[in-house]
Amino acid sequence: MYSETAGTRKTLGDVDILYHDGLYHLFHLVLPNHDFIAHAVSNNCFSWRRVENALFIGHPGGWDDSMLWTMHVSPNPDRPGSWRMFYTGLSRRDHGAKQRLGMAESDDLYCWTKAPVAWEDRRSELPYDLPGRPPQPPFQQDMQSCFPLSPDREYYESEIDEARNWVSWRDPYYYHEDGRGWLLAAGRVNHGPIVRRGCVAVMEEVAPNQFEQRPPLHHPGLYDDIEVPNLFKINGDYYLVGSMREDAKIRYWHTEKIGKPWRTYADNVLLASGNYAGRITTDDKGILLWSFFTPGGEDRQTGNLMPPPKRICRLPNGQLEVRTFEGFDSLVDRSIPVKKLTPIKPVECQSARTSSENSFDLDCESGFQCFAMEENLSCFRLQCDLKMMDEGKCGVAFRLDRESHDGYYLSLDLFKGVAQLRAWGSGPDGSGEETMQFQSLQAGYWEREVRGEVELRLIAYGSYIEVSVGGHVLLSLADQTFNYGAIGFNLESGNLRVSNLSVERFHPPVQSDEHLANG
Repeated sequence: MYSETAGTRKTLGDVDILYHDGLYHLFHLVLPNHDFIAHAVSNNCFSWRRVENALFIGHPGGWDDSMLWTMHVSPNPDRPGSWRMFYTGLSRRDHGAKQRLGMAESDDLYCWTKAPVAWEDRRSELPYDLPGRPPQPPFQQDMQSCFPLSPDREYYESEIDEARNWVSWRDPYYYHEDGRGWLLAAGRVNHGPIVRRGCVAVMEEVAPNQFEQRPPLHHPGLYDDIEVPNLFKINGDYYLVGSMREDAKIRYWHTEKIGKPWRTYADNVLLASGNYAGRITTDDKGILLWSFFTPGGEDRQTGNLMPPPKRICRLPNGQLEVRTFEGFDSLVDRSIPVKKLTPIKPVECQSARTSSENSFDLDCESGFQCFAMEENLSCFRLQCDLKMMDEGKCGVAFRLDRESHDGYYLSLDLFKGVAQLRAWGSGPDGSGEETMQFQSLQAGYWEREVRGEVELRLIAYGSYIEVSVGGHVLLSLADQTFNYGAIGFNLESGNLRVSNLSVERFHPPVQSDEHLANG
């Protein structure tokens, strides 16, 4: 996990990750100020060290002197061994209502120089000289530069007095293929219903560092904005990934050739709600999907975290699947032998039988029961096959207090393909109705291959929780309500077969969520 300073209003914003020479370089926003783009590095995607900040807002009078928003770092195709950062800037002149795109360059990923811009400093003149004042303007000026890039009114909303009284032109993403380069951005077409104009805008690089605007790459006609667009190619097919503010989900579209219509699958959600601003990067093993996780509610600018990445895979039918990051294998401390599962409540009509090694038949004739392992755990990976032998209800409880039964409850409907995770505990005695602490954290759905059966994987690592079904990541979130306790299988009036059960204890995180802010 990666986060900003706890106990303040500073929090992590949109992220971008570049892999180079065995290191993952994380660039991210710091909310709510947007004053700079931070930089951190890691060799395993779990522990991060903050290094020199990459970029700061411009001096007063510059095009980016108000705020910096989402960025993208990629190799410079015309200067091997160097990189470009395309980023979003807001100016005080426009009161932050008009977004533009700029560029910075680096030869080492640590020191960045902003590109010259065709921008004029229009601050009022003073009737006196200021001793020692630096040369003006306070930025590198080149009136032949295409930066900062603003939307072309031929294709996009371009003026503040249109539609929403502010201009969307942000979240750049550079894509290069066969000697040609394109810069994508979150823009809006200039026609149609106001809250349905969100599109993926595109600009073509016609000469080094020179971009010309083209018609939208994709306009679904459904969303207010398509934030943080990404474009990549797998096995000859192109995939376009974007995030939607309407429900805070990450979606994707696909086509076999740029210029043909972008299509969608019935399920085109890559990560469950709360995971936002998805960014992809390629390392030595393939494509990774990153995001930040927000706890939810009206305020998305406090308590954000960056979970471990997920591996993107393409299924034979062309659909994308998000799988657990293989780096978790390096965290395993030891395997936990499970010799028996014991009911946490002594009720005669409820029993657990060992049918074979690592397999158990669990019975609960009436009411609720949890059959728990002997050892309590904090950080672990559990894998098993579950099969309901009747029409009852089942699930998994973990970090469970054996006395109060407070902990996390993962409810599984093996017949409809529904998973729901809840933090379910109790408050102080005497607190009345507030004693019950019940919070629904996240839900997900899967397509059943066999009715009543599922292959399940559960990961708990620090505050990170991940649930996979059939190898596909279904739930991905962060929560700090419970951190240690029993692990067991829940039953309510049913019979459950648990087979191929494997439990591994992880080494705990080297860095807590709070420590990660300090690097």
